[in-house]
Amino acid sequence: MIQPLSFIHPEAKLSDSIMVDPFTTIHKNVEIGEGTWIGSNVTIMEGARIGSGCKIFPGAVISGIPQDLKFKGEDSIAIIGNNTTIRECVTINRGTSDTGRTIIGNNCLIMAYSHIAHDCSIGDYCIFSNNSTLAGHIKIGNHVILAGLAAIHQNCTIGDYAFISGGSLVRKDVPPFVKAAREPLSYMGVNSIGLRRKGFVLKKIHEIQNIYRIIFQNKYNNAQAIRVIEAEMKATPERDEIIQFVSNSKRGIMKGYFQKN
Repeated sequence: MIQPLSFIHPEAKLSDSIMVDPFTTIHKNVEIGEGTWIGSNVTIMEGARIGSGCKIFPGAVISGIPQDLKFKGEDSIAIIGNNTTIRECVTINRGTSDTGRTIIGNNCLIMAYSHIAHDCSIGDYCIFSNNSTLAGHIKIGNHVILAGLAAIHQNCTIGDYAFISGGSLVRKDVPPFVKAAREPLSYMGVNSIGLRRKGFVLKKIHEIQNIYRIIFQNKYNNAQAIRVIEAEMKATPERDEIIQFVSNSKRGIMKGYFQKN
């Protein structure tokens, strides 16, 4: 059901089962899947690709042009997966010529006043609390939680199942399965509560803890830590994911609590 007080561009492609509340504007070159609800005073700009079963609350602006002086009006898109909720006054910018797209996965919750800049890529089942702020070109894995007022520097990467505490300034990459807090951002242990909630057994959590003891608490540099892990620990998907993340980090990973930044 589309309210008559909304404006829908005739070239927008909307499923017959979506609901659009009054005073919402949907521009051309927009696609929205079935069962999605768009609240009042939402602006959905060119290039939006919104999946099925989403909820977009009042005041949100989706697929706005990038806040990047290098942007020259090139075609790009912003993709939102299925069953994702976008709360009040969230802003999501579309991509630039660098990647052409900003991506938010399935089953995410983006809380009020959060900002997701151009060319970000966000996995599935992520939760961003109020006022989370992502600069451009950020990569975030699956099942990541950002507590309120977290701010992520451009080009950072955050691994699967990571938890970032409220008010954190993230300037370095955050490996998977960990908790990050303090200033400067530091390793605060494995995200054991989050992992248990997601079905990780205690033995697996202990394995992950042992890996991060080598990386963050044994005074090795990253290359040395990886060699020790490969030599002493049996190959598992989690071990290999951590090794790959640390090895491929371009900005460098955050430090351990007792390490100097």
